[in-house]
Amino acid sequence: MQTQQQYTQEILPCVPELSRTALRLARGTALADDLVQETLTRAWQSRSSFRPGTNARAWTHRILFNTYINHYRKKKREREALEEIRGLAHKNVWPTHEGFGDEVFAALGALRPEFREAVELVDLAELSYQAAAERLECPVGTVMSRLHRGRNRLRRALEGYAVDQGVLRSAA
Repeated sequence: MQTQQQYTQEILPCVPELSRTALRLARGTALADDLVQETLTRAWQSRSSFRPGTNARAWTHRILFNTYINHYRKKKREREALEEIRGLAHKNVWPTHEGFGDEVFAALGALRPEFREAVELVDLAELSYQAAAERLECPVGTVMSRLHRGRNRLRRALEGYAVDQGVLRSAA
């Protein structure tokens, strides 16, 4: 195992060149400084695998490149995950039902899913027929048909409630 003195004698003289290489790789001082720091930390942690008298410059540069590649891959995975989350959020977010009475919420929930989705997207989320069709992955005519049927079923289900609330007048 390498001692502190051996580490200081063999590894620390490589720091200026590591810094220049890290600057070239990272194209920014903050990331370059982080890469050099991480390289020195990993070199210290792996000092048992280093054989004194061998090429410390090559060993530390390999650690630096591996650290940079790991950082790059991690950022790429993060970007991909964010894009996936954004795609799911854009595709699956439905409008909230805040402010609805229990009767309205129950009537909406009682609709078949294809009718409910059309009503939610067009009437509640205020999407165009085209945008709703894209979200539901069906033709515009299908959205219009589902919306018509969904509205009629809601109207029939909520007619008594609307009269009780004074929204509609009694037919009698």
